[in-house]
Amino acid sequence: MSDIKQRILFVNSEIFPYLPESDIAHIGRYLPQGIQERKREIRSFMPRYGCINERKNQLHEVIRLSGMNIIVGDVDRPLIIKVASISSARIQVYFIDNEDYFRRKHTFSDASGKFFEDNDERAVFFARGVLETVKKLRWAPDVIHCQGWISHMVPAYLKKAYKDDPIFSSSKVVLSLYDDTPSAPFHPDFARKAVFGGLSVNELAPLAEPTGINLAKLAVQYADGVILGAEKIEPELTDYGKSLGLPVLPFDRKALEDGSYMDAYCRFYDEL
Repeated sequence: MSDIKQRILFVNSEIFPYLPESDIAHIGRYLPQGIQERKREIRSFMPRYGCINERKNQLHEVIRLSGMNIIVGDVDRPLIIKVASISSARIQVYFIDNEDYFRRKHTFSDASGKFFEDNDERAVFFARGVLETVKKLRWAPDVIHCQGWISHMVPAYLKKAYKDDPIFSSSKVVLSLYDDTPSAPFHPDFARKAVFGGLSVNELAPLAEPTGINLAKLAVQYADGVILGAEKIEPELTDYGKSLGLPVLPFDRKALEDGSYMDAYCRFYDEL
């Protein structure tokens, strides 16, 4: 079998045009298309925030994938999967939805700018929702590329809770770091609520102090490679990645502007 990584799963916090264009949303939109055009299979996921207009964007529920419940903390919450197509790119986007977590009209903070108190639970639900849905699809990814802080629980779950699942047994995790690290703290019980399967509180040690930086450190700890997706990344994070000996792809503004970053990302995937 070829060593080239053929199946790439994108776990995104933002994708344009479902959210306004930003650096993360732009890459969330165009990178999967570019990777698909380079003859790789892709799947792309994001949360179904309440500000996304379902009618305008033609979202519809995928009944065969919906219906399971995910326990976060001590509460069972139903997982709803929706899908939409970006016809010009010939790609589908899967949306993780739940009425309690993702129907509000703002993404991570309320209208006054206050960080949502349950953002920790939303990150847990999103990460597990993506991985459970991929299992249902019976689609084994070679690379799981996480972008945006709400995807940062995925690496830990993949390497601990899902490590023996044949769907993920060969998956490598690529983590793109951006300048979206939350400055507000998460709920003090983040680690306890995140425990699942073979993932224990001890293995979530960075979340003993549940800050955005520590959540990103947790993601770096369980990643196989790191991409610097923004010019200004917290030095603490880049230093941490280097201390673990991870391969790191530096930030390249010119490559992002001319689109050549897609080839660089492909090479990075293949070298893991």
